Amino acid sequence: MSLFRKKDLAEMLAQADNGGKGLKRTLGAGNLIALGVGAIIGAGLFVRTAAAAGQAAGPAVTISFIVAAIGCAFAGLCYAEFAAMIPISGSAYAYSYVTMGETVAWIIGWALIMEYALGAATVSIAWSEYLNKLLGHRIPYEWCHSPFESMTDATGTHHGIMNAPALVILLLLTLLLIKGTQESAIVNAVIVFIKVAIVLIFIVVGWQFIKPENHTPYMIPEGHAPIIDHGKVIADYSGVFKHGWGGVLGGAAIVFFAFIGFDAVSTAAQEAKNPKRDMPIGILGSLVVCTILYILFGHVLTGVAPWTDFVDPTKGKEASVAYAISTYMTGYGWLATAVTVAILAGFSSVILVMLMGQSRVFFSMANDGLLPKVFSDLHPKYRTPYKSNWILFIFVGAFAAFVPGSVAGDLTSFGTLFAFVLVSAGIWILRVKSPNMERPFKTPLVPLVPILGAVICLAMIFALDTQTLKVAFGWMALGLAVYFLYSRKTSKLNNNN
Repeated sequence: MSLFRKKDLAEMLAQADNGGKGLKRTLGAGNLIALGVGAIIGAGLFVRTAAAAGQAAGPAVTISFIVAAIGCAFAGLCYAEFAAMIPISGSAYAYSYVTMGETVAWIIGWALIMEYALGAATVSIAWSEYLNKLLGHRIPYEWCHSPFESMTDATGTHHGIMNAPALVILLLLTLLLIKGTQESAIVNAVIVFIKVAIVLIFIVVGWQFIKPENHTPYMIPEGHAPIIDHGKVIADYSGVFKHGWGGVLGGAAIVFFAFIGFDAVSTAAQEAKNPKRDMPIGILGSLVVCTILYILFGHVLTGVAPWTDFVDPTKGKEASVAYAISTYMTGYGWLATAVTVAILAGFSSVILVMLMGQSRVFFSMANDGLLPKVFSDLHPKYRTPYKSNWILFIFVGAFAAFVPGSVAGDLTSFGTLFAFVLVSAGIWILRVKSPNMERPFKTPLVPLVPILGAVICLAMIFALDTQTLKVAFGWMALGLAVYFLYSRKTSKLNNNN
């Protein structure tokens, strides 16, 4: 049996329909764009913008967003061609199965667990932190932290028991996903409306507080003195990627991860009403909407407050936007609270789309025989993979409730970038091997665009810290063991050999 045996595309498309008994097609182009915006705009907009400005780009963080968006667009164009051509659940996993074979498909399916499942767990932990902040830290430390965390204050040492708020939000969103994709899309659209409205309010209101001198010079000049706090250097701008155009590129690497999430749209292809038309619109449309919002947001934030303010740990991290509002926008203190609400809304929609994406990847893998059948069982009434949703809740919930959020680190980014690399490569491979295949949407400038997409994402993978890479490759090794000991034997392709 070949390590690279492939699934027939015609068979895959027929299986997707399944005589009308498969996933229900309820999503239009607007729903898909909202799903994309819901997955992309999380806290990254509010945190990464200030971090990139303070650490590398200065006010030119707006250009950094453009550079990062171009990098994402290469992968986005490849996703759009695949999603229109192969409109089934599974995203990069399904695309790899057709182009590069079962082993590669399994590897990417296993890697996507790092993006979606661990991502959902990590974001739910952050959701709990922001909820407690919004409530004035009224939730006892013991019930919003894992058993591996502790804190000492004037009243003594407190040890975490479990992160209850993270578990609650995961349960609520799991129940919503089981109820139906259309219902989930409606709730997601409401959440997206709230957070985008708050972002727009900040842009419109903040525009009148922009000071031109904060945008001069627009890039951090070469030779800028390091910033020192209490005798400690907290920002050094001597590196090539810390000032000028190099700083713009350094800023792009920081804000790149604020774009992650648009690929989750492709996991809903089997539930799109007209996937050949709507999938490219959903994927590329969400990227365009978010890029415009990011550029405007970055322009206003660095115009309201000097970029050097964002270097200070008390101003330039999670509280950066709220700090800028309360310090420089007199009379708009309520907007600082609204930003926290927007972050909570952003986290909620990100968790929702990640849980949905992971369950759809599992659904496809189970349909192919690579995972137990339970992951592909549909609810008799709602036609959603409800058993997969419950199993996923137990797995993700256990991580969120009992493991510190810092453990996941950049593993989510690794899974995402790895998927981007294989999807980009897959487009080129399929163009060479099946040039006459119907393509409702075509990636332009092939092979240039796929090559650039793969190279840029590979570079970002190797830019991750060593510990993250070690854990990621360890996870992939475990995945290969599962594949050769179980999945390869149970694969439905065995019936065709």
